[in-house]
Amino acid sequence: MVVAILVCGLGYAEGATLSRRLGGWQVISWSLLLSLPLMALIGLAYLPTSWGNIHVSSWIGLGYVSIFSMLIGFIFWYRGLAMGGIASVGQLQLLQPFFGLLLAAFLLHEPIAWTMLASTFIVVLCVAGAKHFS
Repeated sequence: MVVAILVCGLGYAEGATLSRRLGGWQVISWSLLLSLPLMALIGLAYLPTSWGNIHVSSWIGLGYVSIFSMLIGFIFWYRGLAMGGIASVGQLQLLQPFFGLLLAAFLLHEPIAWTMLASTFIVVLCVAGAKHFS
Protein backbone atom coordinates (compact mmCIF):
# COMPACT_ATOMS: atom_id res chain seq x y z
CA MET A 1 0.00 0.00 0.00
CA VAL A 2 2.82 2.39 0.84
CA VAL A 3 4.51 1.70 -2.51
CA ALA A 4 1.20 2.32 -4.31
CA ILE A 5 0.76 5.63 -2.46
CA LEU A 6 4.29 6.72 -3.36
CA VAL A 7 3.97 5.72 -7.02
CA CYS A 8 0.58 7.42 -7.39
CA GLY A 9 1.87 10.55 -5.69
CA LEU A 10 4.86 10.67 -8.01
CA GLY A 11 2.56 10.08 -10.97
CA TYR A 12 0.32 12.99 -9.98
CA ALA A 13 3.28 15.30 -9.43
CA GLU A 14 4.92 14.35 -12.72
CA GLY A 15 1.60 14.61 -14.58
CA ALA A 16 1.02 18.08 -13.17
CA THR A 17 4.53 19.17 -14.12
CA LEU A 18 4.09 17.82 -17.63
CA SER A 19 0.66 19.40 -17.99
CA ARG A 20 2.22 22.84 -17.62
CA ARG A 21 4.15 22.18 -20.84
CA LEU A 22 1.89 19.79 -22.76
CA GLY A 23 -1.61 20.42 -21.46
CA GLY A 24 -3.83 18.16 -19.36
CA TRP A 25 -5.49 16.24 -22.19
CA GLN A 26 -2.14 15.34 -23.78
CA VAL A 27 -0.70 14.11 -20.48
CA ILE A 28 -3.58 11.77 -19.67
CA SER A 29 -3.82 10.62 -23.29
CA TRP A 30 -0.14 9.68 -23.32
CA SER A 31 -0.46 8.01 -19.92
CA LEU A 32 -3.35 5.88 -21.10
CA LEU A 33 -1.61 5.06 -24.37
CA LEU A 34 1.60 4.01 -22.63
CA SER A 35 -0.28 1.83 -20.14
CA LEU A 36 -2.37 0.18 -22.87
CA PRO A 37 -0.05 -2.80 -23.61
CA LEU A 38 0.16 -3.87 -19.96
CA MET A 39 -3.55 -3.28 -19.36
CA ALA A 40 -4.41 -5.26 -22.52
CA LEU A 41 -2.35 -8.22 -21.28
CA ILE A 42 -4.04 -8.10 -17.88
CA GLY A 43 -7.42 -7.82 -19.58
CA LEU A 44 -6.71 -10.83 -21.79
CA ALA A 45 -5.62 -12.85 -18.78
CA TYR A 46 -8.94 -12.18 -17.05
CA LEU A 47 -11.35 -12.51 -19.97
CA PRO A 48 -14.72 -13.85 -18.85
CA THR A 49 -15.74 -17.32 -20.00
CA SER A 50 -19.19 -16.05 -20.95
CA TRP A 51 -19.98 -12.53 -22.14
CA GLY A 52 -23.72 -13.14 -21.74
CA ASN A 53 -23.53 -12.96 -17.95
CA ILE A 54 -22.31 -9.35 -18.02
CA HIS A 55 -25.22 -7.00 -17.31
CA VAL A 56 -25.83 -3.74 -19.13
CA SER A 57 -25.25 -1.79 -15.91
CA SER A 58 -21.73 -3.28 -15.75
CA TRP A 59 -20.97 -2.07 -19.28
CA ILE A 60 -22.34 1.37 -18.43
CA GLY A 61 -20.18 1.46 -15.30
CA LEU A 62 -17.09 0.47 -17.29
CA GLY A 63 -17.85 3.15 -19.87
CA TYR A 64 -18.31 5.79 -17.18
CA VAL A 65 -15.06 4.91 -15.42
CA SER A 66 -13.19 4.78 -18.73
CA ILE A 67 -14.46 8.02 -20.24
CA PHE A 68 -15.21 10.29 -17.30
CA SER A 69 -12.99 9.10 -14.43
CA MET A 70 -9.91 8.12 -16.41
CA LEU A 71 -10.02 10.62 -19.24
CA ILE A 72 -12.16 13.73 -18.74
CA GLY A 73 -11.69 13.88 -14.97
CA PHE A 74 -7.92 13.75 -15.26
CA ILE A 75 -7.88 16.49 -17.89
CA PHE A 76 -9.42 18.88 -15.35
CA TRP A 77 -7.39 17.42 -12.47
CA TYR A 78 -4.05 18.00 -14.20
CA ARG A 79 -5.13 21.45 -15.28
CA GLY A 80 -6.03 22.30 -11.68
CA LEU A 81 -2.73 20.92 -10.40
CA ALA A 82 -0.80 22.93 -12.97
CA MET A 83 -2.69 26.15 -12.21
CA GLY A 84 -2.92 25.96 -8.42
CA GLY A 85 0.29 24.17 -7.57
CA ILE A 86 0.84 20.49 -6.97
CA ALA A 87 1.25 20.66 -3.20
CA SER A 88 -1.74 22.84 -2.42
CA VAL A 89 -4.28 21.40 -4.86
CA GLY A 90 -3.11 17.82 -4.29
CA GLN A 91 -4.23 18.01 -0.66
CA LEU A 92 -7.82 18.45 -1.81
CA GLN A 93 -7.83 14.89 -3.10
CA LEU A 94 -7.58 13.70 0.50
CA LEU A 95 -11.21 14.79 0.84
CA GLN A 96 -12.42 12.77 -2.16
CA PRO A 97 -13.15 9.51 -0.27
CA PHE A 98 -15.36 11.38 2.15
CA PHE A 99 -17.38 12.95 -0.64
CA GLY A 100 -17.78 9.41 -1.96
CA LEU A 101 -19.06 8.30 1.44
CA LEU A 102 -21.54 11.15 1.53
CA LEU A 103 -22.79 10.34 -1.95
CA ALA A 104 -23.12 6.65 -1.01
CA ALA A 105 -25.12 7.65 2.05
CA PHE A 106 -27.48 9.95 0.17
CA LEU A 107 -27.83 8.06 -3.11
CA LEU A 108 -27.51 4.45 -1.94
CA HIS A 109 -28.73 4.88 1.65
CA GLU A 110 -25.52 3.46 3.10
CA PRO A 111 -25.17 3.94 6.86
CA ILE A 112 -22.62 6.46 8.13
CA ALA A 113 -20.80 5.34 11.28
CA TRP A 114 -19.41 7.76 13.84
CA THR A 115 -15.91 6.52 12.98
CA MET A 116 -16.40 7.75 9.40
CA LEU A 117 -17.40 11.18 10.67
CA ALA A 118 -14.47 11.26 13.10
CA SER A 119 -11.94 10.30 10.42
CA THR A 120 -13.45 12.87 8.05
CA PHE A 121 -13.07 15.56 10.69
CA ILE A 122 -9.45 14.57 11.38
CA VAL A 123 -8.51 14.61 7.68
CA VAL A 124 -10.23 17.98 7.15
CA LEU A 125 -8.30 19.38 10.11
CA CYS A 126 -5.01 18.02 8.72
CA VAL A 127 -5.66 19.50 5.26
CA ALA A 128 -6.70 22.85 6.74
CA GLY A 129 -3.65 22.85 9.01
CA ALA A 130 -1.32 22.01 6.16
CA LYS A 131 -2.79 24.80 4.03
CA HIS A 132 -2.57 27.26 6.92
CA PHE A 133 1.07 26.51 7.73
CA SER A 134 2.36 26.19 4.16
